[in-house]
Amino acid sequence: MSGFVQPVTLTGRRGVTLDPLAREHLPEIEAAAADGELGRLWFTAAPKSGAAADWLDVRLAAQSPDTGLTFVVRDRAGALIGSSSYLNVDGPNRRLEIGATWYVDAVRRTGVNSETKLLMLSHAFDELDCVAVEFRTHFFNSVSRTAIERLGAKLDGVLRSHQLLPDGSRRDTVVYSILDIEWPAVRSNLEFQLDRHG
Repeated sequence: MSGFVQPVTLTGRRGVTLDPLAREHLPEIEAAAADGELGRLWFTAAPKSGAAADWLDVRLAAQSPDTGLTFVVRDRAGALIGSSSYLNVDGPNRRLEIGATWYVDAVRRTGVNSETKLLMLSHAFDELDCVAVEFRTHFFNSVSRTAIERLGAKLDGVLRSHQLLPDGSRRDTVVYSILDIEWPAVRSNLEFQLDRHG
């Protein structure tokens, strides 16, 4: 199989494992979607309780070595606790985006996202030889913007009226990125944060 992004399992030192999304994950995703307010987050595309199959179909349709790869995130015990994706893959220019990220309520603000992003960024820069990794989020998603900035990504700008949403509103998309020359410092900072939080 050729293409820029191949299915791969990524395992962290602190217990997080990322497995490529597959149809057989549906029961676990449905269970995760029932956790907390996950499906009610209007500014992100998390699976909704009772409609996890729709989310799964969308993510699998976007999954190919030349377009993207979605991971399910598992904790040390093997429970499915979230998902994150490589999106907008641009192999010839060695760029991709990390996004479509969500976690069950119980693991938010616990270091899971930092370890997940450390694994995905390490693979992107160290194995895929990316020159840049982007992050995009809704202008009003202040939690996501704070998390992206905490990773060490720098603000590139705002794409105004970038998307038309199902409710008729327009999404202003905030774009951040990390460059390959910035990656060593970003990696050190992420490892420092994870060591502080156990």
